[in-house]
Amino acid sequence: MNEGGTVGASADRVLDLFQGVRLTPTQRRIAHSLVQHAAAAAYLSAAEVAELAGVSQPSVTRFAVALGHDGYPALRRRLRELTGAPATGEPSGGGNELQRAVGTEVANLERLAGELADTDRIAAVGKLLAASRPLPVLGLRAAAPLAAYFAFFAAKVHPDVRVLDDGGSLLADRLEQAAAAGATALLAFVLPRYPRETLDALAEARAAGLTVVAITDSPVSPATEHAEVVLPAAVGTDLVFDLHTAPMTLAMVVLQAICDAAPAETQRRLEAFESSAARRQLFLG
Repeated sequence: MNEGGTVGASADRVLDLFQGVRLTPTQRRIAHSLVQHAAAAAYLSAAEVAELAGVSQPSVTRFAVALGHDGYPALRRRLRELTGAPATGEPSGGGNELQRAVGTEVANLERLAGELADTDRIAAVGKLLAASRPLPVLGLRAAAPLAAYFAFFAAKVHPDVRVLDDGGSLLADRLEQAAAAGATALLAFVLPRYPRETLDALAEARAAGLTVVAITDSPVSPATEHAEVVLPAAVGTDLVFDLHTAPMTLAMVVLQAICDAAPAETQRRLEAFESSAARRQLFLG
């Protein structure tokens, strides 16, 4: 298996540690940091984990106890067992820094492919979003380009897609307006570093009666506190700025599910667009 595949497998095994455990918001931050740094997690000290997660060192100890261990050293031993890491030494990997970053993205896509084995779940999400008229799509700061990318194509098959990519006091107004106009669901892109405004907006959406579907980077991200449906797609963190390859792929998968939920309407709208594009000579070919 290539190194990217090994990284993805390690993240999956670390993630299994938290299945069925009710974690506090602080503990979810710690869990998320361990998943994001799965390849190195078995080598990190409690202080290093605390720094990565932005929490206190005692919080890391309490986290380990919440998972059924005597303390963090016992949790680290378990992490080494899960990831196959030796008791001493540093994680190894082939290729240069750029190749490793791309390899991690390959692993992220492989993990996403595994998540998509449950086609019924994705189909249900597609029906939920297709039925929302209008369909608000939320993405702030780093997530704004993904929301715009999704909405650009979604507008070709959905009659009323509303991009919410600006924060501030008007955001709550726009959510309420969408609900008043008939919206029943919200698609939200919630990516690190998790803008506070995004999480506040999810709470506002719930209060307005919208069902929140969140595309986020981890099943233990802060979005899980506010979303009825969480669709995880890992973010690459090996370069200076995050890579959103898997979340963007998942966005297009969700759009495919929306199209599949109403195939006749989708075909009609696509044909109407192609006719209009030809009349206006929008494209060279």
